[in-house]
Amino acid sequence: MAPLTWDVFCKVIDNHGDLGVCWRLAAQLAERGHRVRLWVDDASALAWMAPGGAAGVEVRPWRGEPPTGLPRGDVLIEAFGCDIPTDWVLTVAPRPGPWINLEYLSAEAYVERMHRLPSPVMNGPLAGRTKHFFYPGFTAATGGLLREPDLLARQARFDRSAWLQHHAPGWSGEQVISLFCYEPVNLGAWLDHLRQPDQPPTHLLVAPGRPTAAVRQHLGDADRHGPLHITWRPHCSQHDSDELLWASDLNVVRGEDSLVRALWAGKPLIWHIYPQDDGAHHAKLQAFLGWLGAPADMCAQHAFWNADVPEPLPAHDPHNWAPAVVAARQRLLAQSDLLSQLLAHLGGL
Repeated sequence: MAPLTWDVFCKVIDNHGDLGVCWRLAAQLAERGHRVRLWVDDASALAWMAPGGAAGVEVRPWRGEPPTGLPRGDVLIEAFGCDIPTDWVLTVAPRPGPWINLEYLSAEAYVERMHRLPSPVMNGPLAGRTKHFFYPGFTAATGGLLREPDLLARQARFDRSAWLQHHAPGWSGEQVISLFCYEPVNLGAWLDHLRQPDQPPTHLLVAPGRPTAAVRQHLGDADRHGPLHITWRPHCSQHDSDELLWASDLNVVRGEDSLVRALWAGKPLIWHIYPQDDGAHHAKLQAFLGWLGAPADMCAQHAFWNADVPEPLPAHDPHNWAPAVVAARQRLLAQSDLLSQLLAHLGGL
């Protein structure tokens, strides 16, 4: 495909997830020779998420009135239903062209039904244009997941011991857990379990922001609690975040971007899914665990982490989860990545 100019629009709700996905998409497009204008209402997290930027990606502010004298774009990406105003559409894409609504990730059955469906605009200034829904997903009937061509090679070269010696001060071979969560109601019970004298030594790598605040609310600022040793992590780039996941024995993740990266890491994981007021996240979580083929204790642990009320910690052994995660990773690797599918989709329009 000849190089195109892509306009990717992103509205930040949780900057680790929505902006993370949009940046990965923009950077991978640029690596394939395309030009990308990433329009975002709050790009501040890119200072640590992608500190070096990416050649071919121009980050532009999305607020107020659209700019004037803008060169025409070729492809319009509306990420996560961010609802681009009409005047902005007419400015960045003055001629009808491909308009993609890149949707949220889910393993629920509706994703396969809705993937690639057209949504024509019937009236108003945009009448005659057609938006296509593009759904990421976990099966061959969906749009797949973002994956860099060199991801496996990078992981194969990774030196876990050297990384932990540098990033987890005091690590001496104990199990490593990375923690990136919201404020689960049962977090305190989980932390209390890890610090019991009869538990194996654990090095907990806690993400900054809300995870650090939640852990400190329960344990205080100390980094030693019996067999539990805590390292308070700083913000890090997407590249460094991958290495964190590779280095850990268990990854607790939350947003769409971190879930996908944890799957590529191939390690046991817990998904603390974003809670929704109507409880829809529970169905979404169950669909994911069903696709994953999660063993019973992994499902029970996910119910504990995503419970609405305090519950006792169920018996579990994350080592037993590894075969299901590795098998799921192999299924995903056998499928085409999201960007390749997106380019093929445009070629067929």
